[in-house]
Amino acid sequence: MMTKNAAQRAVLGIVPARAGSKGIPGKNIRMMAGKSLLAYTAEAALGAAHLSRVLLSTDDPEIATIGRASGLDTPFLRPSRLSLDSTPMIEVVLHCIEWVKNEGCQYDDVCVLQPTSPLRTSVTIDCCISLLWETNADSVISVRPVPTEYNPHWVYFKTPEGFLEPSVSRTVEIPSRQQLPLAYHADGSVFVARTQAVVEQHSLKGKRTRGWISPELEAADLDTEEQWQMLERRIRSPKVR
Repeated sequence: MMTKNAAQRAVLGIVPARAGSKGIPGKNIRMMAGKSLLAYTAEAALGAAHLSRVLLSTDDPEIATIGRASGLDTPFLRPSRLSLDSTPMIEVVLHCIEWVKNEGCQYDDVCVLQPTSPLRTSVTIDCCISLLWETNADSVISVRPVPTEYNPHWVYFKTPEGFLEPSVSRTVEIPSRQQLPLAYHADGSVFVARTQAVVEQHSLKGKRTRGWISPELEAADLDTEEQWQMLERRIRSPKVR
């Protein structure tokens, strides 16, 4: 069976931006340092060379209007049943895949870009997609190194009886940071996966996931008002922009 080379692969970018945020009300269209939060992700997505199309998935007409003004393809409003706090992201992605399929379009890969990571760049998006193409992974996610003190080998959970148990089973203690294995956490910036794996495994990560380390300057994930204020000060700083 012949496989497509990188130049032949089509990648669907998906920007999920529903209404109803609890931590930061209206965050997706709230202005940050002179432009909407959504606009930051739109600019990075539209500037990525490997994305064939960038689709906005939203349930809110106002977000849809601002998304269109930012250049995002916004052909539908997401069903309310897929816009709840408890809705898994995979369901939103599968809805987009099914929608474009019914439109007569098929994409080899899908790339999810959440607006809550506004400093992520086009370069990082393209690097994640390239890594997927160059390997046998089902997916690639952007990650950041876990600080040494939070390495899973040095983390404990509290049992119902009140005792501490190591989070990673081991027979020998790791006494120094130099001996700790590298650990990473998903930073929420980029998720890219093979469409077939997403559909068949009902997962954005699949069974084989690789990580692309995001630059430290791009690290930002907005969940609270305090984080918003800190990031806005950072963006307005002449040292950053």
